[in-house]
Amino acid sequence: QVQLVESGGGLVQPGGSLRLSCAASGSIFSTDTMGWYRQAPGKQRELVAVIISGGSTNYADSVKGRFTISRDNGKNTVYLQMNYLKPEDTAVYYCYLVRVLGSPYWGQGTQVTVSS
Repeated sequence: QVQLVESGGGLVQPGGSLRLSCAASGSIFSTDTMGWYRQAPGKQRELVAVIISGGSTNYADSVKGRFTISRDNGKNTVYLQMNYLKPEDTAVYYCYLVRVLGSPYWGQGTQVTVSS
């Protein structure tokens, strides 16, 4: 069993930055894949960024060059550094963890609002 707790969301001006954190507790394995999804009102949940056990990363086209995902295995924490934020980045951001051949665990979400 895994619990994921996101933090770091808030209100930011366009062009600003936020750093999201996802702290995982429970039985965490080095082979676990972790990442971030987001969902805006009236829109589908979309993958933002993912980091696999080997350290490889992947990003949605909409955030490439602006967001960076990283992982601190010692702290069981995943981060999402978000720079040059745009209004269209406004969403609830969800941390997730996926076991090999398993179903995902989800955090409760943290609100990111980009507005003037």
